[in-house]
Amino acid sequence: MPTSANHNGSKVPPILEHAGPLLSRYDAVFCDVWGVIHNGVTAFEAACRALEKFRGQGGTVILVSNAPVPKQRVMDMLDFRHVPRGAWDDIVSSGDIALTHLAERNYERIYCIGPQDRDRALFSALPGRSVELADAEAIVCTGLNDDRRETPEDYRPLLDEALRKKLCFVCANPDLVVDVGGTLYYCAGAIADLYEHMGGDVYWAGKPYLSAYETAHHKAEALRTKNIAKSKVLVIGDALRTDIKGAENFGCDALFIASGIHRHETVDGIDLSATKLADLFGPGAPPALGAMIELAW
Repeated sequence: MPTSANHNGSKVPPILEHAGPLLSRYDAVFCDVWGVIHNGVTAFEAACRALEKFRGQGGTVILVSNAPVPKQRVMDMLDFRHVPRGAWDDIVSSGDIALTHLAERNYERIYCIGPQDRDRALFSALPGRSVELADAEAIVCTGLNDDRRETPEDYRPLLDEALRKKLCFVCANPDLVVDVGGTLYYCAGAIADLYEHMGGDVYWAGKPYLSAYETAHHKAEALRTKNIAKSKVLVIGDALRTDIKGAENFGCDALFIASGIHRHETVDGIDLSATKLADLFGPGAPPALGAMIELAW
């Protein structure tokens, strides 16, 4: 599939109307959730139908989400947004990856950042107990305590103290922002990014880090009961920093969906702009085989 070069020599993914011919070349799809199959409010019907058709032709779909909660909670959220169970085979969540890391490091005293009600599913599954920062061995963050009023800078005094204590910051959602029905809100990744720039130690549980797609690969191979070459895996996502960069890190192909987190940078009205797409996929951008306004067969 050809790509064009912009004035900086970077490869710009071609704009596709239909994903079916591309999807049919792969055995497994590792698909992002928020921004690709729903917008935080309701499911994208065409995207769900495309995944259902891919599975109907023998493909395996692993949803790979940076949601800071265990898999069961992700399933509940998909059901609430009317995403059909027939659109996917299994789920990898950054919440589960974070919990596994905390358990492997034997952290017993953990300071929690994030809305307790919304993310109770993760906080109640901690391998240790929740404590005040002064007594903590590590921090786990699922998001801002109040993402409608706070910014990452509000956490700088807390991060200063964590840095003095040399605490590991376990980021249970590496996303910087999330699009909820057209409004952008800061995520845990924005606080983690600030802590890392301050010199702190961060464990990023999810995309674009290898733990996410390696876990998805293991799940897909288990479901298919055979090895799957990375050349037979396609990542579908809406975020260059997490989805598309994660595909590059893992060594597989990617399809970019423009109507998600980069919507304001790539879309004119209801159409995907080739000029804006070329700007987004400038020097240093991870590659994609194609770009679509929305996933559709």
